[in-house]
Order: sequence, then structure tokens, then C-alpha cells
Amino acid sequence: MSIFGKIMNAIFGTSPAAASPEASPGMGAPAGGAAAATVDVTAILDAAVKAKGEKLDWRKSIVDLMKAINLDSSLTARKELAKELGYTGDTSDSATMNVWLHKQVIAKLAANGGKVPDDLK
Repeated sequence: MSIFGKIMNAIFGTSPAAASPEASPGMGAPAGGAAAATVDVTAILDAAVKAKGEKLDWRKSIVDLMKAINLDSSLTARKELAKELGYTGDTSDSATMNVWLHKQVIAKLAANGGKVPDDLK
């Protein structure tokens, strides 16, 4: 499974939109229809941070976001995620890459049915 797939799985339980983008209501859609497709990303990640008992700022840090959901947040893992998401910058510049990764992950979570605060989009 891709790293982004693991992120989706950790937040959505499964990756409903990524798993079957052509699914339509009534044809294998989760019980509850469209309401089940919207996931409160903030609530899930805030609860994950609380459960970890660490000071993690998932709203600003891709590393902290990955740590909150128990994923490998090493530079190697982040470089792999960057490759998956189409990063074309210099992966040796981890600060720039991390900012880009965070924005992309939040945008893709929102595009796949995640409810994220406007200030993160």
C-alpha cells in the first residue's frame, strides 16, 4: 500500500474515494450514503494526537501528522510520499518538501471526502 494510502486508511478507516472513485450511491457506497463519505479530519487527528500523549502539531507539520497516525515519518518515507504525490522539487531540501507535502496531503484528504478547516486548504 502506498504511503498516502496508509494515511487515507488511518483517517478514513478505508480509503473510500481512492478505492473506488467511480462508485456511485447505491452501488457499493458505504451505509449512510454521502454523509458517510465526509470524515472530520480535524477531529480524527486531534484524537490521535491526544491518544499519543505527545506534543504534535499536525496542522503545520507533515512529520507530526504522520506520527499522530503511527506512520513512519522518516526522511526516506517522506521522500517516497513526495514521489507518490508528484513532487518535482529537490528532495534534499526537506523543509520545502515538507511544506509541500503537508499542503498536498491536506488537499487530497479534502478532495477525498475529508472535512478540513479552511485555513489548512
